[in-house]
Amino acid sequence: MKVAIVGATGMVGSVMLKVLEERNFPLDELLLVASERSVGSKLKYKGKDIEVISIPTAIEKRPDIALFSAGGNTSLEWAPKFAEVGTTVIDNSSAWRMDLSKKLVVPEINASELEKTDKIIANPNCSTIQMVMALAPLHKKYKIKRVVVSTYQSVSGTGVKAVEQMENEIAGIKGEMAYPYPIHKNAIPHCDVFEDNGYTKEEMKLVNETQKILNDRTIAVTATAVRIPTAGGHSEAINVEFENDFDLNEVRQLLNDTDGVTLQDNLDVNLYPMPMYAHGKDDVFVGRIRRDGSQPNTLNLWVVSDNLRKGAATNTVQIAEYLIKNGLV
Repeated sequence: MKVAIVGATGMVGSVMLKVLEERNFPLDELLLVASERSVGSKLKYKGKDIEVISIPTAIEKRPDIALFSAGGNTSLEWAPKFAEVGTTVIDNSSAWRMDLSKKLVVPEINASELEKTDKIIANPNCSTIQMVMALAPLHKKYKIKRVVVSTYQSVSGTGVKAVEQMENEIAGIKGEMAYPYPIHKNAIPHCDVFEDNGYTKEEMKLVNETQKILNDRTIAVTATAVRIPTAGGHSEAINVEFENDFDLNEVRQLLNDTDGVTLQDNLDVNLYPMPMYAHGKDDVFVGRIRRDGSQPNTLNLWVVSDNLRKGAATNTVQIAEYLIKNGLV
């Protein structure tokens, strides 16, 4: 089993490397791939130094699986070239997510859709993954009509430059800006670029990807995405209206029984999800579960997850694990 990480020196790529090691992923050869400026540098995996190679070199080596986290343009250019030599690409960018011919996969929800012929598989957006992990079991039981979500997103979702901006501002150092405004002691209602409809791309990902993953175009979704000065985890306030009524204890039980979800919902001891709990973990944490008293069949949830792990690297690796386990590569 030959596996490549494309974008291995980046923030998500380095977490992919960590997750592969932690999960003892069944590989015989690991190819670490990055842009020309990183070629020749070395990264550690299981205590051994591995030299970074270029994308063309990696294609020549015909890996079985390539985990991509190198940006949309790189994926659009190179993922098909890997696929041509027989590699199954799992792509973490937005390049292929809404392509009708590509599967958009959260393993706990829809991995069963995958087939041997799927040579480019899309990994959803981080904020979408954690939301659908909480919503999927509830949709199955009560059928979702409408979702209103507000996100409170970590600077790590923007990348190294944004983390450095925040750390510089905390330390009182002037440096390069990833955002148009300071992020320390601030909240910026602007994740990704604005589209013609006044929503950001991040907000529209929550709309479109949710419908595709849950395979239901009738679900209405509206989103507001906000960047806040935390470094490791996205939080979401989710208001969800169902077609059918629900029992709160049953809702808690459904979520508690869902693989990959941890229930943190005990107000007596102030137990609720927070980024400081989710940081470095793979589960999606759900709490503050309560009925919306302003209209029928409507629920409020607070959902937190590490955006670099389940929101990116871990989900990608889980897809690869599923492919191997089911003989699809």
